Amino acid sequence: MDRSLSRARLIAILAPNALLWGAIGFQYLGGLSPCQMCYWQRWPHLAAILLTLGAIGLRANRGLSAMLTMLSALAILTSGLIGGFHAGVEYGWWEGLTTCATGLSGGGGGQSALDAIMNAPLVRCDVAAWSLFGISMAGYNFLISVVVALGILTLVSRWKGGA
Repeated sequence: MDRSLSRARLIAILAPNALLWGAIGFQYLGGLSPCQMCYWQRWPHLAAILLTLGAIGLRANRGLSAMLTMLSALAILTSGLIGGFHAGVEYGWWEGLTTCATGLSGGGGGQSALDAIMNAPLVRCDVAAWSLFGISMAGYNFLISVVVALGILTLVSRWKGGA
């Protein structure tokens, strides 16, 4: 059914956009600086958006569109699995990175590079910057991304080449 492929593409464009823009909103509107693993979770969502745009643009070629949509689902799943690993680090289930990242911005206005480094916030990967009901943003990314990816893959598998 073409409807299941259309729905898969719709979910594959909306979900990573919502998750990516939500993370950016928490960063710039909420003032929560992301750690390195937070950034790692964003890249697969961006890849999923680009893959899905390709799938939408090539929707006349349903086979290629379905393949790009499945690749988008795998990118979303990748972000979710990174989020699951990150959440495990935050909950102390396993050790994560041994170094931390900072949110350095370019040293404009005569500020020296050393001042920028010294004044940059230290962002730890093993401490959740925000949580709701005991689940961190990384945990929510895991839960949402895995469910969404499996849903997309299920919808594409129902399509069965337009049969």
